[in-house]
Amino acid sequence: MSTDSRELLADHRVVTIKRMVEYVFHDYTGSLGIRLWNGDSMILGRPSPACTLVFNSPQVFRRLVLKQDLLQLAEAFIHGDVDIEGDLNALLAQRDHLQALQLSKGDRLNLMLAALSIRGNAARDAEEDEIHFGAATSRVLGLRKHSRTRDRNAIAFHYDVSNDFYRLWLDEQMVYSCAYFRRDDADIHQAQRDKLDHLCRKLRLKAGESLLDIGCGWGALICWAAQHYGVNAHGITLSQQQYEYAQQKIRMLGLQNKVTVELRDYRDLPPDVVYDKVCSVGMFEHVGIKHLPEYFQCVSRALKPGGLFMNHGITNDEEGWKPSVTTRFLQRYVFPDGELETISNVQRVMEHSGFEIWDVEALRPHYAMTLRHWLARLEGNHAQAAALIGESACRVWRLYIATSAAQFDRGTIGIYQILAVNGRGKPSGLPLTRDDIYQY
Repeated sequence: MSTDSRELLADHRVVTIKRMVEYVFHDYTGSLGIRLWNGDSMILGRPSPACTLVFNSPQVFRRLVLKQDLLQLAEAFIHGDVDIEGDLNALLAQRDHLQALQLSKGDRLNLMLAALSIRGNAARDAEEDEIHFGAATSRVLGLRKHSRTRDRNAIAFHYDVSNDFYRLWLDEQMVYSCAYFRRDDADIHQAQRDKLDHLCRKLRLKAGESLLDIGCGWGALICWAAQHYGVNAHGITLSQQQYEYAQQKIRMLGLQNKVTVELRDYRDLPPDVVYDKVCSVGMFEHVGIKHLPEYFQCVSRALKPGGLFMNHGITNDEEGWKPSVTTRFLQRYVFPDGELETISNVQRVMEHSGFEIWDVEALRPHYAMTLRHWLARLEGNHAQAAALIGESACRVWRLYIATSAAQFDRGTIGIYQILAVNGRGKPSGLPLTRDDIYQY
């Protein structure tokens, strides 16, 4: 092909894509910038957008139109075919505007015909995406759903990325769950210390009591509870890297006589060991909706009658875990087999498992704030993060954290701390009011 022919083809692509974008966004009420691979720019909707999508090749448009799947846009960002300049949160705030766009069958047909005219040798299609991430996830999911081995593989997929990577953007305690902001100007380190203390206060921990932490992460809660409340704490995790980190932390703090941790599935807790208090933070999202009864029954067996159980976890605004762009993205790139249920259904299962619900606290705004702290810290350490886990994986994490913050803002997902007593009517020792929790 001659130079003139290539230039004509390039001009044709630009003109075609600009017409496609203007056609789709003619009623757009948001504000978004677009820049094409040749430097041409467009502003959609209101002026002065806080975010610009940079398309590094014309083939991205082709895939988006032909596949008609927004997951293609996420994958294009992950692999560098699309860049995001400006505020990533501002882009995700445009979701409602973008979803409101309506096209008739005739419009979609015209767009598909236009997309077919976009040719080139630089395309990287969905089959190549499968090589990078889908194949890895397939290895994780090659067993019966929520079998012990598959759950262990799924946990490793997410948590055994790199302790050094998590250290870049988590707080100094390495707490990977919603912080508790007693002040809106608190930093992430203080907010996570306050969360650990908030949990311990709610559980009314006392010196000499035994505490089980199911899904103990890097050991922050078990160490905090032993140091500040004098309990004997035991944590279980399925993550090898978390286990090794927690072991080191226990030794560093000199807590070997107060704190233990082991690699163990909650279903394999010994039947002859019973604890005074049980806590689970950010773990039951991995259990699977169908397995929630089994999970809560295992907790009940591990907890003395009248003992307190704190379940801290994320919930959904709709029953079940229906397929969507978000759930498919999470399943493939972030949390294999993770599922969220409504708070009402979670409480119902807990009650059917013999728990009496004593206190429920919603922390949704706290998690949105937590995630924005994490995102700022991750983006501030981007070069180090990319050196540890690779650029594409870093983009997955940026997109995951920012998308989660937007979902908490909209209320499509929530976060609740549920304090329950093991057995209805059992003496729990709880006071008549919550005043003691807030007496600092």
